[in-house]
Amino acid sequence: MIRADVKIATWNVNSVLARLPLVLRWLEAARPDVLCLQEVKCANDRFPAAAFEELGYASEVNGQPTYNGVATLARHEIEDVRCGFPDDEEGAHARLLTATVKGVRVVNVYVPNGQSVGTDKYRFKLAWLERLREFLDDEFFTDDDVLLCGDFNVAPEERDVHDPALWRGRILFSKPERAAIEVVKEWGFTDAFRLHHAEGGNFSWWDYRAGSFPRNAGLRIDHIWVSEPLAARSKDTWIDKGPRGWERPSDHTPVVAEFTKV
Repeated sequence: MIRADVKIATWNVNSVLARLPLVLRWLEAARPDVLCLQEVKCANDRFPAAAFEELGYASEVNGQPTYNGVATLARHEIEDVRCGFPDDEEGAHARLLTATVKGVRVVNVYVPNGQSVGTDKYRFKLAWLERLREFLDDEFFTDDDVLLCGDFNVAPEERDVHDPALWRGRILFSKPERAAIEVVKEWGFTDAFRLHHAEGGNFSWWDYRAGSFPRNAGLRIDHIWVSEPLAARSKDTWIDKGPRGWERPSDHTPVVAEFTKV
């Protein structure tokens, strides 16, 4: 249960070691209570926890060398930490980290990209989203403070895509992916960003190629979804495009949500 205003952010940093100066710069300026990172691309023992601790952030990591990896940073105690799905086998992709901060159950996910429609990796993505819904059903109640965030690798609606005709049927915007993410949403989530911004043209990811960022040719694939109690206290949610314009940026940018106290 939130007893003070709280700010929670998510950011696919595309290698925490390569982007560490940018992440520290952003943390110093934005000062979220919680920052969920995806695609940290390092094992737990290489995660730069000490650098974040100097800024007052504790960290929990579900890491993996070279690929994947998620981490949750917080300026408060991080409790009840769980890595992955309960039935994960040894060596499973590091794509899920669940923890409680200030009474909010924060579910940090890096959904598989899927590579290309119809491939084995695409089928793995759809199956992973199905497992995520089952996990939510088994672990949480819709009247709890539950926040699901991260790189979903899905643009749910046409207004989340700079050119729907161009992207239709392609990875990140195909009908099966959008249907699968909708099933996850039907657990009881509200898109916190859409509570405050109905218009299109707001994106969180831009390809490095073809001048996509200056042209704003992007997709909104990074999300913060919340259960009903949090939706009722949603103060604002926004996309901070600033870091995407910094030197050697991630191809994603932070999404930030703020909630009022009870």
